[in-house]
Amino acid sequence: MKKYTIRKFALSAILGAMGFVLMLLEFPMPFIIPSFIKFDFSEIPAVIASFAYGPLYGILVCLLKNLLHLFVTSSMGVGELSNFILGAVFVGVAGLVYKRIHTRSGALIGTLLGAFLMAVISIFTNYFVVYPAYVVIYGMPMEAILGMYKALLPAANNLFKALVIFNLPFNFFKGLVDALVCFAVYKRISPILKKQ
Repeated sequence: MKKYTIRKFALSAILGAMGFVLMLLEFPMPFIIPSFIKFDFSEIPAVIASFAYGPLYGILVCLLKNLLHLFVTSSMGVGELSNFILGAVFVGVAGLVYKRIHTRSGALIGTLLGAFLMAVISIFTNYFVVYPAYVVIYGMPMEAILGMYKALLPAANNLFKALVIFNLPFNFFKGLVDALVCFAVYKRISPILKKQ
């Protein structure tokens, strides 16, 4: 049992490193959301860990990938903190539901609920922490940030509204894409991860 636990930690560390690499492969989604917000697939290894070993291991993978990303960050750790909080919510909820309902349906319900909660919480983390921190770090006025949203949709005339219109669906979509990819690969790699 102890040997299996060490193996779970070791494979979680590998998944964390994979998450870090996937974090580097980010790309903008112009015309959908302001270009400073990037899309990546870095939660996929964390969801896999959460399904294979439980929600705490998925959260550990989120922590590891963000700690590694601190070495190449330009956000002074603010982006990594936000990414960790949102990723931990997503994979934690998905893993908890899957642990209770250990079926394909449980995995689907877990990832949908996790993606939804991640999207909702992103509004508040961005509104109260991330954007105010960017204003301080980069010296960029909030109006300039809001202007990037208004360029896409003039009706997004305050930060909260912009986050609801753009960030909420973006984060929900991101969670769904990560879940779909995870569903496509999990069955194939599950025997390797769970081998004792």
